[in-house]
Amino acid sequence: MQVGIITVSDRASEGVYEDLGGPALKKAAEGYGWTVAAEAIVPDDLKRIQETIHSFGAQGCALILTTGGTGIAERDVTPEAIRGIMRVEIPGFGELMRMKSLELTPNAILSRSLAAVVERSLVIALPGKPQGAVDCLGFVLGAIPHTVKLAQRVPTSC
Repeated sequence: MQVGIITVSDRASEGVYEDLGGPALKKAAEGYGWTVAAEAIVPDDLKRIQETIHSFGAQGCALILTTGGTGIAERDVTPEAIRGIMRVEIPGFGELMRMKSLELTPNAILSRSLAAVVERSLVIALPGKPQGAVDCLGFVLGAIPHTVKLAQRVPTSC
């Protein structure tokens, strides 16, 4: 599976600090046997996030993972960016990520992580903390292959 990884962070995009979330997700994705075909670091900017998602989809990324921008700070706009271009949201992904994350931290209730289909790609918005992003990806891992097939319009048994 071709994967794109987008780190959403004003400070990382400006070089103020090193991106740790993107590399952590890349390592996890490669551990699952996926090919990371595209990577980007973008600021917390709705249009830039949307443009990057569209670009990665056009490059053939069936799965696009974002890390960052899912909290409640004023600049956290990743969910809004995805909702602005999605065909359909898949609420179960966000619900499961929050439910399982609550077992690890009470702050998980603040997360606005989600998944949606944008064009023919499954887009999953993960937390900005590297371990949180990797954990949340693991929580929904079982549903990803089938969901990607549906997003790609591949016939399934359902």
